[in-house]
Amino acid sequence: MNAAGQNFDMIIATDGACSGNPGPGGWAMVEQLTGYYQSGGAAQTTNNIMELTAMIAALEYAGPEVDLLLRSDSSYVINAMTKWADGWRRRGWRKSDGKPVLNRELIERMVNLYEARTGRTEVEWVRGHSGDAANELADKLAVQESQKYARK
Repeated sequence: MNAAGQNFDMIIATDGACSGNPGPGGWAMVEQLTGYYQSGGAAQTTNNIMELTAMIAALEYAGPEVDLLLRSDSSYVINAMTKWADGWRRRGWRKSDGKPVLNRELIERMVNLYEARTGRTEVEWVRGHSGDAANELADKLAVQESQKYARK
C-alpha cells in the first residue's frame, strides 16, 4: 500500500546514476512488494539516459495489466512520460524552443509502454537521498552498476 492507502499489484522504484555526465552509468528498478530488482549500466552514457532506461525496465517488467505505482526521483522522466510527450509529438518531436527532443528513442519507447497500460497506473515523485528505502536501494544498485563500468 502506498502512502495514500491505495492497493497496487506492484510498486516499483527506479533510479539512474552517472559518474560524470556523460560517463559510466547505471540504472536500477526495485519492485517494492517482492524485493525483485533489475539493474544494468553502460560505459559512456548520461544520467537522463540511465533514468529513462530504469523506467523502461520497470514498465516492461510490470506489463500492461497490473495496477502499478511507479516511483522515481527524476522529474525529467516523470514529466516526459506524463506531461511533455503529447506536445513534443504534435511538434514533430521538437521542444517548445524548436530544438529536437534529446533521447527521443528512449522517451518514445517509455511513453508507448506507459500509454499502452490498461491497469491503473500512478506515478509518484520521490525526493532523492531523503531516506526512502526503495529509492535508496535503487540508487545504491544504480551506483554499483556505474562503478562496474568505471573500473573497466
